Amino acid sequence: MSILAVGSIAFDTIATPSGKVENMLGGSATYFSLAASYFSNVRVVAVVGEDFTAADEDVLKKRGVDTRGIDHAPGRTFRWGGQYLDNLNEAKTDFTELNVFEKFQPRIPSQYADSEFLFLGNIHPSLQAAVRLEMDGVRLTGGDTMNFWIQGALAELKETLKLVNVLLINDGEAKMLAGERNLPRAARKVLAMGPQALVIKHGEYGATIFFREGAFGIGSHPFRAPALPIDEVKDPTGAGDSFAGGFMGYIASQGELNREVLKRALFYGGVMGSFAVERFGTERLQNLTREEIDARFQLFRELTHLE
Repeated sequence: MSILAVGSIAFDTIATPSGKVENMLGGSATYFSLAASYFSNVRVVAVVGEDFTAADEDVLKKRGVDTRGIDHAPGRTFRWGGQYLDNLNEAKTDFTELNVFEKFQPRIPSQYADSEFLFLGNIHPSLQAAVRLEMDGVRLTGGDTMNFWIQGALAELKETLKLVNVLLINDGEAKMLAGERNLPRAARKVLAMGPQALVIKHGEYGATIFFREGAFGIGSHPFRAPALPIDEVKDPTGAGDSFAGGFMGYIASQGELNREVLKRALFYGGVMGSFAVERFGTERLQNLTREEIDARFQLFRELTHLE
């Protein structure tokens, strides 16, 4: 099974209590693709500048990611700087330089037309919708968004949500999107906008999946997966995108689309997010083994009595 990921590739400068690293490879598409590559074939569509080297691209290629959809444009690659010195759960942005990403127009190579799964990373909702409409043969579409689009492009976002099967956002984004302070009520309102399932990420407290009545099976009861306790968090950047990669990657590796598969995918999402934060940038995601992933999943099973 193949997943097409559309999102950003960036260079990040990050400061945490564990240190500071400048100009390291990041971006939503990068974290997602690396995490998902341990479960399924991944194709990526993104834009980079002239400062994106062959060595940078090899980080993805070595994990088998198909990079033919990366557009090499004149200029500099998207850059972001942030720090987690006061709170590891919340980044303080130091600078954002959109550069070539400012005029990003996703172009889907013809070789990607047979992709069975689609993940729409955190880009403008109108771009997400255009990609989804072009990829009308996919079995399942996952999507992400953020408060910037909720506040500034709400009408476009609501149209996009009609095209997404599973939306992955955090607590605050769900409440903002629904205009509700109560999370279960917020989830119901978001599901009424179109998605069949809503995954709400709680950071170090795990994730909850809510289902629309009748979607992926019978009933509408939510399911909660805790987070694994991590000895040391060196860099939280990309944890959410790595979670999405593990979640979507596992789903794509399964023959069926049902609630049990999506519930189990929550745990694999948590596993990949937990690995990502152990090192700066994508370092840990580049050098994992499937044995390490399965061993950590087994820890989840023991903690939660997961069948």
